[in-house]
Amino acid sequence: MLSFYTSRLTLRSVSTAVSRIPTFRVSGNPSLPGVLLSRLSTESSLPSSPSRSSSNPLRHSFLRRYDGGTACRPALAMPRKNTTRVPSGKEGELTTHDPDAAGRPQVQLRRSGRMVSRPVPPGDVDNAGLMLCSTPLGDEDQSTGEPMGLAIEELTKLDRRLRSQTKRQKILMEAEMRPTGVRTVVTGGIKATEPVPARASMPSMREQLLTPDEGTVEMSDVVNAGRKDDMSLGAGGCEPSEEVPDMAERGAARRPAVNSSYLPLPWTGRLGYACLNTYLRSAKTPVFCSRTCRIASIIDHRYPLADPSMPEHPTKNRPDKTQKPSVERGLKFVQNLGLANARDMVRMLRWNDKYGIKFMRLSSEMFPFASHPEHGYRLAPFASDVLAEAGRMAAELGHRLTMHPGQFTQLGSPRKEVVDAAVRDLEYHDELLSLLRLPEQLNRDAVMIIHMGGVFGDKAATLDRFRKNYAKLSPSIKARLVLENDDVSWSVHDLLPLCEELNIPLVLDYHHHNIVFDSTQVREGTLDISAPDLQARIAATWSRKGIRQKMHYSESCPGAVTPRDRRKHSPRVMTLPPCPADMDLMIEAKDKEQAVFELMRTFKLPGFERINDMIPHERQDEPQLVQSKTSATNKKEGKPTAAGKRKRPSEEDKDEVNDLSADDTSKQPAGRVVSDEDYAMGGPDNRVYWPPGNEAWLKPLKRGSKAVLEETEE
Repeated sequence: MLSFYTSRLTLRSVSTAVSRIPTFRVSGNPSLPGVLLSRLSTESSLPSSPSRSSSNPLRHSFLRRYDGGTACRPALAMPRKNTTRVPSGKEGELTTHDPDAAGRPQVQLRRSGRMVSRPVPPGDVDNAGLMLCSTPLGDEDQSTGEPMGLAIEELTKLDRRLRSQTKRQKILMEAEMRPTGVRTVVTGGIKATEPVPARASMPSMREQLLTPDEGTVEMSDVVNAGRKDDMSLGAGGCEPSEEVPDMAERGAARRPAVNSSYLPLPWTGRLGYACLNTYLRSAKTPVFCSRTCRIASIIDHRYPLADPSMPEHPTKNRPDKTQKPSVERGLKFVQNLGLANARDMVRMLRWNDKYGIKFMRLSSEMFPFASHPEHGYRLAPFASDVLAEAGRMAAELGHRLTMHPGQFTQLGSPRKEVVDAAVRDLEYHDELLSLLRLPEQLNRDAVMIIHMGGVFGDKAATLDRFRKNYAKLSPSIKARLVLENDDVSWSVHDLLPLCEELNIPLVLDYHHHNIVFDSTQVREGTLDISAPDLQARIAATWSRKGIRQKMHYSESCPGAVTPRDRRKHSPRVMTLPPCPADMDLMIEAKDKEQAVFELMRTFKLPGFERINDMIPHERQDEPQLVQSKTSATNKKEGKPTAAGKRKRPSEEDKDEVNDLSADDTSKQPAGRVVSDEDYAMGGPDNRVYWPPGNEAWLKPLKRGSKAVLEETEE
């Protein structure tokens, strides 16, 4: 529907702007071969045809006119100039009858300001082809600066007006579908509310694209309108109208959010983060649970290593594809990645407990491609022991674990292959959580949260498909499945009746609610969604199944205006939502555990006193080797100079080397020794917090950066 405005503005405005562009002159030998010219002006040399221009009115061709050193300028192919081949002394030349050429200023093109080439000699044209002359501009050519600037200004106005018209059409389209209020309808003694449609006085999109006499506007009418005199149009060649404010979206003018002033203090619940720990992930030996690979790597590792006795190396010891492959060998490779992920889970749980965190979401990528239709695999029995060990640690620390399958897990999809993949993914997540062997309540609380997904054109039909597919799930999956309102299509009021019907718990995501909500019942913000009756209905979906309720909280990035930008999570959150004080609250923020630390420090939550700032670029919880004096001296002796010769040690260095005996070398300091249990745990001073925007503190300084840092501090 927007193509009407786009084509209309483009044809009329570009023609006006291009007409201001000055002409150019190609200097060279008049005997330029006609073959090159014919390639440059294939379309422009054809006879004008009404059928050609009306069939594709948006096609522009730029005609290079060559007349032996006179005018050569880009011209719009519609309307066409009287272009013919006229004998001018040289065969194959193309000339154009242009009555305005005499009064138009002329300039000479050059390739660039950095590579100024000499003019093409007359005899080198055949070898150089169509080369533009780079002679300096004369006095007569400098007068083209003003017309060129006007042309650029016109094109800029055109772009701004095109954007304004596009925004206007978006606003009108959404205004048709947006209700203006709520009215009460009594049917059979039962009162019900329904949204009032948009004002009838507002013209619809179809009405705006219809003319009173001819109905739908044809593209030929648009083309003819573009050929009319542009004097009646405003600047830039488009109709004068009030411009829409140049903002990213009208989202900035939406009604302000209405937030609650309640804070759940004193806090007795559990704060958690999702999947990744930034401090552990950046350790020298990273600790995380989402190592993955590509399917191509699984296939490559079906072949044995070139040297099986040595560890794998990306260049020196790769799989040898000349040998016989084995599917079991490739499966073993990807399973080992999953086992490494599961083993790191134990250290992450211990780290969380040390700093007062009792809630974490496990990564769905813990066992890569486990639910793949071809390369998938069951977790038992190869991962049973490792997962059971992690489950014992979680039970010992009272740590709640949950999972969140990806956005492609959609039980309401109309495509069978998508539903089959969703069921396989849910079976994988259910098996992983079951193999943790958690105690009864922790096992019941280990839920799997999914979104409803797409609408597919009909919400009612999507809900019906979800009901049918949900009925086919195993009892174990049904016991863990939880729905969450999203930030694209499904609000709390869309999902709550379904959850009450199917006995499925509903996760309230405050951030998603601020983007997608039922405007006929609640407003944006945390106040209306925290109404006691609505919160009681949501809490009842959890209590009926004996599962402890959880909620999600995040905030948009500062300055986000459009719905797309507002969906992005901010690095950290500034406050707590108005939830019950004993809630299990998942903080979904980019800085992961640091966002939890920020809340703990801001509101003095339990455990905040254990968290201390990091030393920039230094860690006290990693082993550090101190280079002995002998090795340092030997390294200095062996270092080549710039001339390629070995530098001789100084007399002081010689004395130091001679004084060091074998016994003295054994007395050199061994550096910092850290046990495996204390590795990456924050050190004796619990230095694990980095301020917002200082993620670089997690990494050591690069070579040459320390001096720069010292100069900055001075």
